Amino acid sequence: MEVVIITGMSGAGRSRAANWFEDQGYYCIDNMPPALINKFLDMASSAENNIAKAAFVADLRSGNFFGELIDVIDGLRCREDIELTVLYMEAAVSEIVKRYNEVRRNHPLTGGQASAAVIEDEREKLRGIREIADLVLDTSNLKLPELVAELDRMFFGGSVSSTFSVNISSFGFKYGIPTESDVMFDVRFLPNPFYVPSLKKLTGNNKKVRDYIFKSELAGEFVNSVHTLLVSMVQGYVHEGKYHLNIAFGCTGGHHRSVAIANAVAEEFKKDGMRVRIYHRDMALQNKKS
Repeated sequence: MEVVIITGMSGAGRSRAANWFEDQGYYCIDNMPPALINKFLDMASSAENNIAKAAFVADLRSGNFFGELIDVIDGLRCREDIELTVLYMEAAVSEIVKRYNEVRRNHPLTGGQASAAVIEDEREKLRGIREIADLVLDTSNLKLPELVAELDRMFFGGSVSSTFSVNISSFGFKYGIPTESDVMFDVRFLPNPFYVPSLKKLTGNNKKVRDYIFKSELAGEFVNSVHTLLVSMVQGYVHEGKYHLNIAFGCTGGHHRSVAIANAVAEEFKKDGMRVRIYHRDMALQNKKS
């Protein structure tokens, strides 16, 4: 199992790093007492759970429990079933003070203002952990896109295809618009298999339905044009430090045209080597009365 322990200074970006790991498919847990990490990993690796990647944020918020972290790390490094990486995050004192002032939050070490003295005290308490970390990331001058790029480089060699997800879905307008989509396309302009008796009860996953829709040259041209447009959007999203792009294709019922087109666009992205997830929201409603 791949295990990452994210630790380091408050205000250095640990939460943002955890969000990044979660988007890479890691099971993430924030502020777990170090002594419980081994117990969780034993449960996670069982056949019932089968969790392959886990990330833990561990820091001084856990109080007296935090003192056990070094022993836990030493133990994990002795386990043959665990591939451990300890990521230590830090930033300049002045930058951390600035960040806390901007969000108007108290420093977790004292529950009071994030002064330079408090931050230096935290740095000293964390010195032992920093010395045994596999990776040290200074976020002083990193904006979110740059932080994401640095994590990409550290853990995936900077490969966009390994870190960015394209989430493609189909839906039926009659059941409502998916509010979570970043981009939405209406494919009701394509030939509708619903009006062909032999195709009506099938879905866009069926070859006969796909062939019927793509008999229209317009369908193929649309897929190519949309793919070209979305590829450029992916590059922009990556540059802005985003982790995924949610794309939705809609037709009347979400059974035929939207399913076939969503599948076709997904195949184009797979050819590009991208991570693709596909979800047909309303396809199961095909034979239910509305």
